[in-house]
Amino acid sequence: MTWRVPFADVRLGAEEKAAVAAVLDSNWLTMGPKTEAFEHAFAAAMNVRGLHAVAVANCTAALHLAVAALEIGPGDEVIVPSLTFVATANAARYVGATVVFADIVSEDDWTIDPADVARKITPRTRAIIPVHYGGYPCRMDELMRLAQRHGLKVIEDASHAPLSTWNEHTLGAIGDIGCFSFFGNKNMTTGEGGMVVARDERHIEFSKRMRSHGMSSNTYERWRGHAFGYDVIGLGWNYRIDEMRAALGLVQLTKVARFNRIRRELTHRYRAKLAQLASSVRVPFHDVDGDLAFHIFPVLLPEGGPDRQAVMERLREKGIQTSIHYRPIHWMTDFGRAESVALPVTDQIAPHILTLPLSPSLTTEQIDDVVESLVACLT
Repeated sequence: MTWRVPFADVRLGAEEKAAVAAVLDSNWLTMGPKTEAFEHAFAAAMNVRGLHAVAVANCTAALHLAVAALEIGPGDEVIVPSLTFVATANAARYVGATVVFADIVSEDDWTIDPADVARKITPRTRAIIPVHYGGYPCRMDELMRLAQRHGLKVIEDASHAPLSTWNEHTLGAIGDIGCFSFFGNKNMTTGEGGMVVARDERHIEFSKRMRSHGMSSNTYERWRGHAFGYDVIGLGWNYRIDEMRAALGLVQLTKVARFNRIRRELTHRYRAKLAQLASSVRVPFHDVDGDLAFHIFPVLLPEGGPDRQAVMERLREKGIQTSIHYRPIHWMTDFGRAESVALPVTDQIAPHILTLPLSPSLTTEQIDDVVESLVACLT
């Protein structure tokens, strides 16, 4: 159907089209010079001394490479939030590690709770994967102190947080390794794509080799005559990005800071309009501001009101597309619907989460329309 207000509205301009067309005209389509340029540009844009970047097929690949680079495996435990996309947890499962779920902080802060992380640490714990939910920062000071105290590694899932800064730190560059997503609905997109960032050159070298089957040289190096063969130095994967997506990413990278500012302004508009017309609808992170990505705009529907599914269907009838971020992972069938997992805050809010439309092309009039329509659907 045609949405009057789509949930995410990706609009690519002439610059993106020209960049992709130039790659097609070059006749070199697989990973090559555009990929390398994208990696250098992304690392530079994060403005962190000594940071390096590796472009990959998607953020799931980035997370998998990050866990593997830290030599986590069977018998190890990795602590993750349940209120995230399943890829965060699957990264640990790919290497045979055990996933341990931690709760979120509160109804206002939906990021991983350092206090619950501390309760979940055992002698087998090797890493924590905090998720900057919606582009809002986790309590990284507390998490890093925990990690240092217990000798743990920290992998930041910064899928929602490109070029976000917090307390003069860049999200994704605080822990040992950071992972980013350029999926179609993200703040900057390459359709599919992801990035690994780290200061430790061993992690970067590992990611570069293992994204391409563990080969000691890549196809472009051999084509240029810089190598005449290759060895396989470890069990790798085909996690390469291609030149078309890298070219697209280079253009999108020049726009993401402006997109983030627009998202911030639209988030402020949503907050003000909801406070005016729908005070029973709770808005998390209500006092969190700054140079953040503001990737999505989730709310909590009032308890005792209409069922969420009914609200979403009524909004659909009005041409307004909504989503849910997220169905907790520990509720999923493949995770055994872990009834024994004690995540009281996550379990309390999850049935009431509704994500409203947010994208740089959204207008203030559309936001007013969404809020007024939501009010009508709740009465």
